[in-house]
Amino acid sequence: MSLGGKHIILGVTGGIAAYKSAELVRLLKKSGAEVQVLMTSDAARFITPLTLGTLSEREILSEIFPENESGSWTKHVNLGLWADLFVIAPATAQTIAKLAHGMSDSMLTATALAARCPLLVCPAMDHDMFIHPATQRNLEILESYGYRIMAPEHGELASGLIGHGRLPDPASIVSRISRELAGVEKNGPLAGRTVLVTAGPTREPIDPVRFISNHSSGRMGFAVAEVAADRGAKTILVTGPTRLETPKGIERIDVTTAGEMFAAVDQHRNADIVVMTAAVADYTPAEPADHKLKKSEEQVHLRLKRTTDILQELGKSRRSGQVLVGFALETRDGLANARVKLKSKNLDLIVLNNPLDEGAAFGHETNRVTLLYRNGTEEALGKMSKLDVGRVILQRVETMMVAEATPSE
Repeated sequence: MSLGGKHIILGVTGGIAAYKSAELVRLLKKSGAEVQVLMTSDAARFITPLTLGTLSEREILSEIFPENESGSWTKHVNLGLWADLFVIAPATAQTIAKLAHGMSDSMLTATALAARCPLLVCPAMDHDMFIHPATQRNLEILESYGYRIMAPEHGELASGLIGHGRLPDPASIVSRISRELAGVEKNGPLAGRTVLVTAGPTREPIDPVRFISNHSSGRMGFAVAEVAADRGAKTILVTGPTRLETPKGIERIDVTTAGEMFAAVDQHRNADIVVMTAAVADYTPAEPADHKLKKSEEQVHLRLKRTTDILQELGKSRRSGQVLVGFALETRDGLANARVKLKSKNLDLIVLNNPLDEGAAFGHETNRVTLLYRNGTEEALGKMSKLDVGRVILQRVETMMVAEATPSE
């Protein structure tokens, strides 16, 4: 969605994730928004006002009463009336506590109190700080005020620990901003269409505590679903186990095994567009144990059986006018293998990627893919965010649907 003409206040607070605010400003400006950055004094320890001022093309405000400016005593009130949305990213535990309890000791907190526009808070901090009852209570208070909260992501933190607390990537925040401002685009290019997306890994049980799985994070599928919703589609996301936040406006169905994923997909197989990004297990234990298998000195032989090839089953009985998109993850002979899959599974488009390529590894925020079409053409995309990959895929799908609907002469 274009943000042309929208007025965005970006509040930047003093956490290590403040470095991401430069890219966030750049993306907001690229989308057409006017951006006013408000920084706490501690934020300037992590990123300079000069950097954000250059990118936003506006003076950076920090103190409640900017010096040498007429009407500075009402600046926070005027900004609160000017803005269409106030976003705080990153929002530290300190700032969240101040907002929850009505403190106004900076331009950022004073403007938040005066603002009539929606406020979106993006917490970013260490895992233990985030899960602390005080922080969680403060977030509950903000939600009771009507603030929107964009949950932090799970991953490696500045402390070296692994947990929740990572600020989402700037592209994800911009997408959330778009939805907060306009909701689902009722008149978007996919309005009136249903899009089914699969994401993440499956887990095939060996016994009650062990399973076979893979490294898929689900990010690519969640990105496609997010873009589909932004473009006006009714979007259904069938996902294996992930730690990702559900994009707004999406119907999410959680599954664990390949069999459960097939059952969920089968219920929605008549969607107008199906995009199968999930890394579904090809094999599952033939006889999973109903108790924990004990360690043995002998070698253990695990007998596996094939799972249902969901994409192939959809291709066999696809309805007229449906667009079917698959993903091919290959580490060797990628193009040749993808061409075979494209044809054998009766797809319109297959998206090839290699997790060994730079910028395309599991769990990364970026991807590097090649699109292979039914008509034999191929399109290699450079390294880009997974949200941008999702946008390109759905743009190509929309082009296919228009072409199919256009009568030939």
